[in-house]
This record gives sequence, structure tokens and C-alpha cells, in this order.
Amino acid sequence: MKICIYGAGAIGGLLAAGLSRAEGVDLSIVAQGSHLEAIRADGLTLIRDGVETVARMDASRDPQELGRQDVVFNCLRAYQSWASAHHIQPLLGPDTAVVTCQNGVPWWYFYGLDGAFEGRRLDAVDRDDRQWNLIGPERAIGCNVYPVAEIAGPGVIRHVSGDKIALGEPSGETTQRGRKIASMLEEGGFRAPVVGDIRSELWLKLWGNLCFHPISALTRAPLDSIATDPDTRALARRMMLEGQQIAERLGSSFRVGVERRIDGAAKIGAHRTSMLQDLEAGKPMEIDALVTAVQEMGRIVGVPTPALDGVLALVQQLARVQGLYPTYPDEGETA
Repeated sequence: MKICIYGAGAIGGLLAAGLSRAEGVDLSIVAQGSHLEAIRADGLTLIRDGVETVARMDASRDPQELGRQDVVFNCLRAYQSWASAHHIQPLLGPDTAVVTCQNGVPWWYFYGLDGAFEGRRLDAVDRDDRQWNLIGPERAIGCNVYPVAEIAGPGVIRHVSGDKIALGEPSGETTQRGRKIASMLEEGGFRAPVVGDIRSELWLKLWGNLCFHPISALTRAPLDSIATDPDTRALARRMMLEGQQIAERLGSSFRVGVERRIDGAAKIGAHRTSMLQDLEAGKPMEIDALVTAVQEMGRIVGVPTPALDGVLALVQQLARVQGLYPTYPDEGETA
């Protein structure tokens, strides 16, 4: 089976290192810059529990050099995925599955969703239906990535914690392709349950991201401070309850309560969210998939989101003033 990891960041590198150990996999990775050169020269190094292992695979900046794949793991951020939808085309054959590993609301969310909203599109994450048209929602397999990893240097990935990667078809069906991908991930050392309701699984992570990330960027506060300070905890709770109303109106459910979810975030400790890290590093901030799309979904289903609206307006303005709001290329350009 030909598998390509599209995007060699921390999670893409972690997946590549794992899948390199699965039998019967012809693995490749799309990377760029010093990361690409290091992988080509010395392989991809994974540091786990202080132990280094090296994985070797085909690596290229140009997907045309790699050709059509059976499975593509899209490990770019949501805004990068949108910008690169044209660039990914050479990897896609008639039956290629695309596993979407982005945080936040996926662009295919309404594909195959039972009810009146089936087939709706989300401008916040798929302006002009770019991914819907160029990739196709029928290719998509939902994915909720729980591991934490970081780039330790060019061609070097450090695994911090976690091993669960949940997969699910937008239709809710259990398919042969889903089971096969899960099996390969498990060979690579991950726990890879195939879930019947991938949207509820995605919401469990998004529930915290939609509030903790923008609040952290606005306050510079770490996760435990936000979750334990009475005022920021109350604001996060209001945002989460707004998100919960939206999710439940669309048929999703939550297996934990809001207080338990916030307490779980507090236990993580003085963690700086990725949105705060991006702000401090001067990198584009991932606002739309985590917050703007939730606001858009609220308007679609008729759920008011006053708390989310206020926080979103502030963090969007912050990103624009700092020049860190992602910009979108013209058609045909790539990230």
C-alpha cells in the first residue's frame, strides 16, 4: 500500500516514523526546506523516551515525484491544507483516501450528515469550496490526533506524550479502508480505534480548543491558569456551552461534562497552547478552524454565540494587528 504523509511537521513526522515500521507499506513524505534535506540525507529521526530511531522513506517537495497513493495523511494546518489543495492533486488516484489530521472543524463536516444540513459548506475552513471540489469529500476519513510531538531539529521529531489516533468515516460506516488504515497505524505503535461517530470525537478536542486557544493568545496565560482563574474559567465555560448547543443540534454528543473537561485541561499544567506559541513565534495563528468555523456553524443552525463572538473578534483583531492572520493565495498557488 502506497502511503504519503503530506506535511512533515511534528505530527506528520511522528506518523511517518510509526508507519515506517508497518509491513507492506511503501511510504513517502512531502516536506520542504532544511527538514526535507535532513530527511533525504539522514532519514527521519524519532526521539521517544530518550531513545532515537531512524526511519527512511522517499521524501520530496514535489508530489508529482511521488505519484498516486492509496492513502494520504494530510498533516498540514487547516489554512495550509486549503492553500495546498491544488498541490496535493498528483497524489490522488480514483480511490485514494485522504485522512484529515487537522485540528478544529474539518472542511467536510456536513458531508454525509443526516438531516437538513447535509452537504452544507463552511466558508471559514474551505473558502470557495476549494477542498470540497479539488479533493472531494468522498475521499475524506476523519481523524482526531491526540499525541503531542515537537520538531527538535531538521529531520528530528520528539514524541512528548500520547498514542491515540481515532479514525472515522463521515458516513459513520465501518469500511474496509478505515480498518486497513487503523491496522497499519497499530503496527506503527499507535492506538487507532475506528469510531462510528467521528464528529463527536472531534468535538471533544475542539470543545477545549475553541476557548482555551484564543483566551491564551489574548491573555498570554497557560492552560492551568485559564482553567482555574474564576473569571477566565467562567468565560471558557460559556464558550464551551455555546459550542455544545451547536454540536448537539447537529447530532453530536459529549461523553463528559463541561466541568470535567475544564478540570482535565487544568491538570495538564502550565501548557502554552499552540495558538499562543504561534503568536509568540510570529507565525500565522490557527483561528478559523478552531473558532470562526464554530461561529459559522452556530449561525447555520440558529444558535447564538455571544461569548464566542466577543473572544473571536478580539483574537482576530490581535492577529491582524500582528500580521499573523493567515492569508490565502490565488487559485493555483500552493503553500
